[in-house]
Amino acid sequence: MKTTGLAVATAGLAGCSGQNDASAETKTTTGASETETDEAETTAQADVTVDASVAVAAEWNVMRARLYDSIALATAGHLGSAGQVAQDVFKRFEGASGEWGAHEQLEATNKENYETFEEHLGGAQKAFSNGNADEGTDLAQQASNNLLAAQRGSVDAAVVDALDVLLFGARARDVEMLAAAGEVEAAATLAHDVYESFESASAHDALEEASGELYEAFEGGIEGASDASDADSIQQSARAAADATVEASYELAPKSVAGASHLALMQSVGFDAEVLSGLGGPGDDYAHAASLTLYRARAADVAWLVAQGKTEFAATLAGDVFAHFEGARAHEALEEADHDAYEGFEGGLESLKSAAESGDAEATADALATVDENLLTGVSALAGEGATTLESAFFRARLADARELVELGATDRAASIAEGLFGRFEENEADIHEAVEHESEDLYHRFEEEHLAGLVDAASAGNAEKAISHAEGAMDALFEFETAVSTTAEVSAAEAAFFGARGFDAAGLATLNSSARASDVVSSTFEFFETGAGGYHEALEEADHDLYESFEGALGEVRTAAKEGGDTYGAAKTYNQKAVDSMYAVVANAAADAGLAAAASGLMSGVFQTFEGARVHETLEESDHGAYEGFEEKLGAYVSVLEDGGDVDAATEAYATATLRAQFAVVGAIDKAPSADSSSHSHDHGSEETELSGGPNVVEGVPEDADHVVKMTAVAFEPAELTVKVGDTVAFEHAGGEAHSVTAYSDKIPEGAAYWASGGFESQDAAETGWDEGKGAVQSGQSYVHTFETAGEHGYYCVPHEAAGMTGMVIVEE
Repeated sequence: MKTTGLAVATAGLAGCSGQNDASAETKTTTGASETETDEAETTAQADVTVDASVAVAAEWNVMRARLYDSIALATAGHLGSAGQVAQDVFKRFEGASGEWGAHEQLEATNKENYETFEEHLGGAQKAFSNGNADEGTDLAQQASNNLLAAQRGSVDAAVVDALDVLLFGARARDVEMLAAAGEVEAAATLAHDVYESFESASAHDALEEASGELYEAFEGGIEGASDASDADSIQQSARAAADATVEASYELAPKSVAGASHLALMQSVGFDAEVLSGLGGPGDDYAHAASLTLYRARAADVAWLVAQGKTEFAATLAGDVFAHFEGARAHEALEEADHDAYEGFEGGLESLKSAAESGDAEATADALATVDENLLTGVSALAGEGATTLESAFFRARLADARELVELGATDRAASIAEGLFGRFEENEADIHEAVEHESEDLYHRFEEEHLAGLVDAASAGNAEKAISHAEGAMDALFEFETAVSTTAEVSAAEAAFFGARGFDAAGLATLNSSARASDVVSSTFEFFETGAGGYHEALEEADHDLYESFEGALGEVRTAAKEGGDTYGAAKTYNQKAVDSMYAVVANAAADAGLAAAASGLMSGVFQTFEGARVHETLEESDHGAYEGFEEKLGAYVSVLEDGGDVDAATEAYATATLRAQFAVVGAIDKAPSADSSSHSHDHGSEETELSGGPNVVEGVPEDADHVVKMTAVAFEPAELTVKVGDTVAFEHAGGEAHSVTAYSDKIPEGAAYWASGGFESQDAAETGWDEGKGAVQSGQSYVHTFETAGEHGYYCVPHEAAGMTGMVIVEE
């Protein structure tokens, strides 16, 4: 095994263009006979150490390829997706347990390099997520360089050359991925960047020396992709470039090494397919979040109905929200996305119903705040960046409530709603303040300064005419914002939430004996839909014509019931379900229209076809038949999920795990392959594992008397922000990844509050020192438990995973 020091290897890693000092000692020339090739491979086998370290180095190549996935996505402007990929790399790295896992081996190779890798990776994730493409790209490249240094320090130069060349193959496949996603300009730009990077990279010399023909094939393919102007041409050229690197790997290293490296490339393409399938539209999670947004609007109606004296109807409304949620598609989604928010929402609904029944306005307001806080948490968890568009729709629904209250003469109540929205906007709830201001200074001015502030003033003064004008102006400004920053599918799902809320507004007005106004609300809603509603009309008609017709019919029934004194509320409930169904229909159709699921399936079908004719096929089958069958089975299952629908994330993970096992098999180290359940993150430090200790308040399981639970996943606290009452006990439960700490920032806890951290330390410095000594660790099956006695904001973090963004906040209220 090569033992060149990492200090030397790292010195040339300022960029991606560092030169490999050595090349494969044994090479074949293109066009050599099969006998000559076999002889060359025999010589290479004698000169190159082939063992489990090669499989690990190949797995590091997968991670390097995924880092370049994030850069490719950033090039196309998908910064949120780029950040998610970086986050996923961190999670998979943290879960790569066992002696021969990618995590353990990197840490064992060089502790400083390991820590720097995590720092760069965490920084890239943060930068991309915060919209900084340049910084994220730079940090992702540095993280890749950390892995390259590790490869150079753990395997022979010939292996590094083969892996480095195949990394450029993976980058060529990224070009293909962007072209398949319809990002033609970005794909061409990325191809140009890959070409420029290759010209100064060590892989350039390695490939040119290995085979002039393959060198020209790669350069010609990637240059052709950069010059092409259509997706098909870019994909064909990029694929040709990638194929050349596969062939070159066999010129550079023994067939077992080239086979493991090729399998790693196939694994990275699997992750490309996962990314591609996720770019097709907002997806079901966004529809779930839109459904929760409608619940937010319906719950808010309870409060103003209580204020109007309609306590029985308000309680019925709260109870019906609960009943609908129990059978809704969003039920399981919220429970899985954030269990604490799920329980908080359901508990809040029960309190809301009880408060409404008693007519207690203050208790109703408190319960509504609980419901809304937990629903907003769920919306943010499910919709991500799309939560801002849904927040805008919620604001519009509340502004519509204020408008109706003005019509009813309750201008003071309307002013209160407007003031509440003003406060939420200033607090940047769901990023809405920054997003609106970023989109347009004029739009920001019209919404907040002209209309929202004007609504507060006019309603407070009892000026109904001006108040109505400002309410409508504010709604118009937000609708303009939604259509400017969101896709048609995202706008349509948000509109479905707004339309559903307006149906219940009509029912509320009818209950208050304002049938004429109720009818007008439905008529104006109908008119808005017919004029397009930001593309919602056309999107729904195209997605499901039968649903489109029944949606319009149900809306018409609400209007008829309001006009004729019928059961407006019953009609509104029927219409509500049509609105919810439309959310799922439009987002599903958007994905289908994009054709990206089919494109992703095409990528993996291509992998299957390539494998059947590849040299590694026979190598794997001869090395370990079980690993061979497992690989083919998971590859086939992945293709089926992409074609027919299913859990893409789970299928990707299963395929990646099977491919990793195959990588170990072809280098003759199947016995050292990480176990299939390594994703459970039971990190094994060998002798170090037994040295970890928790200290005070680290217990087994989750105490039954805990008021709240924060789950610690691989690199995140979920929820990241939690609001509790003074005296509440929070259990921080280990739910994934390696051992974690729960460590308060000394300067981010209230003045006078006692310092807290797992391990019972008295300061942040002591906690960090203690962690280095193996103290304060919360391991699998354990929880750290803390009771909060001081009101204010308590910021905290996980010592080993802070660089990956594992921070949290507990807000303690009186």
